[in-house]
Amino acid sequence: MINIRNFSIIAHIDHGKSTLSDRLIQATHVVLDRNFKNQILDSMDIERERGITIKSQTICLPYIYEGKQVYSLNLIDTPGHVDFTYEVSRALKSCEGALLLIDASQGVEAQTLANLYLAMEHELEIIPVINKVDLLSADIEKTKKQIEEDLGLDAESAILASAKEGTGIEEILEGIVKYLPPPSGDPQAPLKALIFDSHYDPFRGTIVHFRVFEGQVKPKDWVLFKSNNAVYRVEEVGIFQIERVPQKVISAGQVGYMIAGIKTVSDTRCGDTITLKDRPCKTPLSGFKEAKPVVFSSIYPVASDDYGDLSEGMEKLKLNDASLIYEKDSSIALGFGFRCGFLGLLHLEVVQERLEREYGLSLIITAPSVQYQIIMKNSGAINIDNPALYPDPAMIEQTKEPFIRASIIIPDRYMGQVMKLCLSRRGINKNYQYLTNDRLEMIFDLPLAEVVYDFYDILKSTTQGYGSFDYELIDFRETDLVKLDILINGDRVDAFSQLVHKDRAVERARYACEKLRDEIPRHMFKIAIQGAIGSNIIARKTISAFRKDVTAKCYGGDITRKRKLLEKQKKGKKRMKMVGQVMIPQSAFLSVLRADTG
Repeated sequence: MINIRNFSIIAHIDHGKSTLSDRLIQATHVVLDRNFKNQILDSMDIERERGITIKSQTICLPYIYEGKQVYSLNLIDTPGHVDFTYEVSRALKSCEGALLLIDASQGVEAQTLANLYLAMEHELEIIPVINKVDLLSADIEKTKKQIEEDLGLDAESAILASAKEGTGIEEILEGIVKYLPPPSGDPQAPLKALIFDSHYDPFRGTIVHFRVFEGQVKPKDWVLFKSNNAVYRVEEVGIFQIERVPQKVISAGQVGYMIAGIKTVSDTRCGDTITLKDRPCKTPLSGFKEAKPVVFSSIYPVASDDYGDLSEGMEKLKLNDASLIYEKDSSIALGFGFRCGFLGLLHLEVVQERLEREYGLSLIITAPSVQYQIIMKNSGAINIDNPALYPDPAMIEQTKEPFIRASIIIPDRYMGQVMKLCLSRRGINKNYQYLTNDRLEMIFDLPLAEVVYDFYDILKSTTQGYGSFDYELIDFRETDLVKLDILINGDRVDAFSQLVHKDRAVERARYACEKLRDEIPRHMFKIAIQGAIGSNIIARKTISAFRKDVTAKCYGGDITRKRKLLEKQKKGKKRMKMVGQVMIPQSAFLSVLRADTG
C-alpha cells in the first residue's frame, strides 16, 4: 500500500486536462506508441470535438521512481463541467491528492475555485500545475500571483508544464510520489468500498468502478450494495490500464473494477458503499445522495414513424447513463415522445447529440423547463415540470421556483454588462469582491428558469469569452408563475406552452408570435397567432391570406359589381377559415422552442 498513490486532475473546462492525461499515460508506457491516440481517455466523439470530459475514466499508471521502486499511480479522471459536480465529488473522495491544473494564459477561473473547494472539503493534498507555459499569451508571474491570492496555495511549489509539448511531465510524476500521501486502511477489516462510476458492457453487464477503503474483495465473494440492499456474486475484479486487467484480489487503498452480473447501470448508484454480505461494515461511507434532474424537456421524433427507433435509442442510452430519467409523453401537435429529466443543459445537449448521431434520428426538443413547487389550496404541495400538468390557477395558493447561487468570475471591465444581464434575469446581487487588481468575482442568486434558457451563451459573448460561470442549487422561493399558451386560429398548441414568470410573459409571447409568423407559410385564409394567459390575449400577430384579384375582369360599370364580388370572396374566406387546418412546419417548432428571448 505504501507504493500506491490515488490522485485526480481538477481544472476548468479547456485548461488541458485530457492532454495532460495523455502525456502521463505516454510517460509511463501503459500504451504502445502505435496504439496511442490523442484524448485517449475521452471515448465519445462529442468529448473529442468539444474538448470536454463527460464520462470520467480511470487508469493505473506504473511508475518507476528514481530508477528502483515501482509505484502504482491511480489516475481517477473527473468530468469538467458544472452539470457533473456530484460525480466530481465522488471521484475526489476516492483520492488522497489532486493536481490543480491552471491555464497560464487564462488564469484562475470559476470552476478552478469550485473544484479546489471540493478538493479541500475532502482534505486532499493539492499540487498546483501551471499548464500551457509554451503559449505566447502565457503570463506565468500573474498566474502565480493568482494562485497565492485567490487560492491561498504556495505558488513556489507550482510545477510549470506544457502538456502539448510534453515539458514538466517527469516533475509532475515525481511530485505525485513525493507530495501525495499513500492510502490508509486495514486489508483485514470488513470490506468498505466506494462506487465512483460505472459503465455498461454489452457482453459482461455493468462494470463497477470502485475504490477500496477497508478490507479486500475477490472473485466468488458475495457483496452487498448498501443503498438498495442488492446482493451480487463477484465474477471478476481487476485494474484499469486502458484495457481491463483481471487481478486475484483488490485490497484496501486500491482502485479497480468489479463485474458481478449487474444488469443495468441504474442498479449501481454513484457514491454507494459496497461491503461483504456475510461480514458487512458497520456504517456506510458518508456523502451518498441520488442524482436529481434539474432541467426537463420533451423529445419527439420529427417523423412519427421513428418513435420505435427513439424508444430503442433511449433504452440503450439509459444503460450507460443512470442520471437520465424519462417517461412516455404525447402531444397533439407532435405525437408520441418522451419527457426527460437532465442534470443540466450540457447533459441535455449530449443526450440529444448522441441520439441523433448514434441512432440516426431527427429530433424536436421542447423548451427546457425546471421543476416548480405548487402549493394547492386543498390538497397540499405538488411538483410539476410540464406546462400540460399546470393546475387551474383558482386552486393554487402559492408557487415556488428553484434558485441557484451563481459565481461569475470576469475581468472588471465587464462588470456593468454582467450586472445588467443578471438583473434583467431577476438576479439578486449578494456580493462581489476583487480577486486581483483587474479580476472580479460576482455572487448572484438567480432563478434557475432564467439560466437554463440562454444565460451562459450571452454571458460568454458579453465578456468576449473571458467570463466563467459556476453554480449550485440553494432553495425554492415564492414566484408569480403563469402558464403562457400559444393559439393558432383560436386553437391551443400544447407543444408551444411554457411556464414563465408573469413579468416575462408578454416578452416571451411577442417573441413566439413573431417567430411563428415568419415560419408558418401563408394559407388561403387569414391566420391569427396569439399569446394568451388563461382567457387574456397578451400578444398577437396575423398572417395575411393569399388573395386572388376577383375584380380584375370588371373594367367598367357600377361600383356595386366590384363590391358584390369582394363580399362573395370574403364569405368564402370565412367559410374556409372555419374548416381549414393550419399546417405548422417543423421549423416553426424549432424556431420557438430552441431560440432565446435575449
